[in-house]
Amino acid sequence: MVNINKFIRINDKIRVPQVRLIGPDGNQLGIMATSRALELANQHELDLVEVAATASPPVCRIIDFAKFKYDQEKKEREAKKHQKMTHLKEIRVKPNIDNHDYETKLKQAITFLKKRDKVKINLFFRGRQMEHLDLGRKILDKFIADTQNDGQIEREPILEGRVISLVVGPK
Repeated sequence: MVNINKFIRINDKIRVPQVRLIGPDGNQLGIMATSRALELANQHELDLVEVAATASPPVCRIIDFAKFKYDQEKKEREAKKHQKMTHLKEIRVKPNIDNHDYETKLKQAITFLKKRDKVKINLFFRGRQMEHLDLGRKILDKFIADTQNDGQIEREPILEGRVISLVVGPK
């Protein structure tokens, strides 16, 4: 959680000579000296909070800072709820994969794509299998064709050492 106190100046921390003041009921009180604005805030038993520091002169409001801070944190939590983290899920296959195993891995990949995660498919070659890269390529082409409805290719198949990998992202 972001510490809101670091970014917002309140009461005596406001060091500018003049501020544009907004009253506790939301109406504009105009530009006045900071000392006068602090007196008004004390009369209402509230805080003087700088809400727009970059304006000229800075805009300040007379509000209850604890309530203001709570509302800001509530907005941040609400925004965080609606964010979706995408994860990179990895599926490992070999060129001599059986048909049933292939179907299982495909279902797994489609499940990940429906959950809005990216899927990285790694095809591993061992020993003399490196002589038959075309078999591995056929499996990856089949994978690409079977996931077309639920995902799209983000990274084409690339041979890195003894591994061909590709990344499929959700549509």
